[in-house]
Amino acid sequence: MTTQKQLLVRTAARNNAEWCAAMSRSHGVPGEFGADAWSAPVRTPLFYPDAVTLAPGAAPAELARRIDTSVPGASVKDSFADLDLTAAGFQVLFEAQWIHRPAGAPAKASDLVWDVVDDPAALGAWAAAWDDGDGNAGLFRPELLDDPSTFVLAGRSPVGRVTAGAVASRSAQAVGVSNVFALDGGPDTAWPLVSGALHRLFPGLPVVGYEHGDTLAAAVRHGFEPVGPLRIWLHG
Repeated sequence: MTTQKQLLVRTAARNNAEWCAAMSRSHGVPGEFGADAWSAPVRTPLFYPDAVTLAPGAAPAELARRIDTSVPGASVKDSFADLDLTAAGFQVLFEAQWIHRPAGAPAKASDLVWDVVDDPAALGAWAAAWDDGDGNAGLFRPELLDDPSTFVLAGRSPVGRVTAGAVASRSAQAVGVSNVFALDGGPDTAWPLVSGALHRLFPGLPVVGYEHGDTLAAAVRHGFEPVGPLRIWLHG
């Protein structure tokens, strides 16, 4: 891995940890940033890790002690894919790639109009579209709107229905993108909308995130570059 990609992975990992911290705070869960990782002492919201490594070489046993493994489902985002957490009772859930898009990169046009969600009712409509009937729309609580670094992006049809969206999380060196979705057309419909919105909102910041499988392939088709691997470990 080149030095530039190493720096991009560190930037993406830090940005993602800040987003995980914001989501956890919206659920009343505290977290702490250390030199090697962000971690939460109690279980984090559904789909969100209990720890995110910020630098290579974190000590597995120490990292495991900083989170609550007494409740099933604790997870660690191994940002540099360099840990072995099996001795602490974890197994690899999946592997993914950090992705990067340069600042100012042109974006394809989208047929949808977009806005930044700014009130609880609009957030509820966005969450219902994101969830698409799976029963997890309550993950996105109104408290999240109080975070100044979080931007919930909604793509709307001509009649105003939320049909696509994402979450943007701004940090010092980048803007992160997550929870990308589209009800019709999948990620190839969502990415042009999201890239255009990010280009307008944060023209001077590169975009980072992580994806795997078909969603990674779609991100690459829309101007993102894979820059390094990560692993999600699940405590069993």
